[in-house]
Amino acid sequence: MIVTLPFAELVDRFGPVPDGVELDVWDVEGPYGRPDEVALTLLPFYFGGRHRWQYVHELPNLRLLQLPSAGYEHAVPHVPEHAELANGRGIHDDETAELAVGLALTSLREIAAFQSDRAAGVWDARQTRSLADRRVTVVGYGAIGAAIATRFEAMRCPVTVIARTAREQDGRQVHAFGDLPSLAADTDVLVLITPLTDETERLVDSDLLAALPDGALVVNVARGKVVDTDALVAELTSGRLSAALDVTDPEPLPAGHPLWTTPNTVLTPHVGGNTDLSVPRTLELMRQQVTALAEGSPFRNVIPR
Repeated sequence: MIVTLPFAELVDRFGPVPDGVELDVWDVEGPYGRPDEVALTLLPFYFGGRHRWQYVHELPNLRLLQLPSAGYEHAVPHVPEHAELANGRGIHDDETAELAVGLALTSLREIAAFQSDRAAGVWDARQTRSLADRRVTVVGYGAIGAAIATRFEAMRCPVTVIARTAREQDGRQVHAFGDLPSLAADTDVLVLITPLTDETERLVDSDLLAALPDGALVVNVARGKVVDTDALVAELTSGRLSAALDVTDPEPLPAGHPLWTTPNTVLTPHVGGNTDLSVPRTLELMRQQVTALAEGSPFRNVIPR
């Protein structure tokens, strides 16, 4: 059974594999030379293009298609019927959670503005806003959402969590999406980490943004389309709200887009899961998947069809 990895570095660092398993490098830029033998494929992080999905469909004995990302909505329509799809749940929890807190601190403590002052040789010891005591609402309560909530609690923030369904989990009361409009008025920092689905596309629309109190901060580490970009730009331009965004709609952000110049805006280029932890965490998950393949046991992180 062949397990393909997209980069030679991953193969070199993988370590021993069970008997009967062979590792090989395949970046899915062209057809694989031994398609009948491939049982498990790890896709590159940024994976797109109809022709590349065609190459995946040419693997008749593929058992598992593994994504390195927590998001999976882009892959679901293209998975061969005979294969399972797994996401990268657990790989990017710490990375994305720390960026969410970092974005909030950068905005509230005006860290980016102080660096601009430094470049201009200006010493302006002005007062900024603290993160402590800010009422934080986290929208999306999977593994990353839980990690984000824990970190904001450690920063002495009262945290409310929201997901698709209401429940009690991890000692927290999880509210449903339907509660979000009523909770918005008591939210100082709105953190978005929900998957992009038909239900969550433009979940944060003009009405929800209007329900946030003056001075509220929107932190998006989910997907750009969870937010109505035009409505957010209008609120930022007015100066009523602030935003700290790791994702945008569209993405990459084109030249001349208003989000390049809106006030009260912090922007990073979709790097929530892009740190030096990504490779070792990806390898850790892949070793578990390869063991499951060899033993005939269930894979981890399988997405229900």
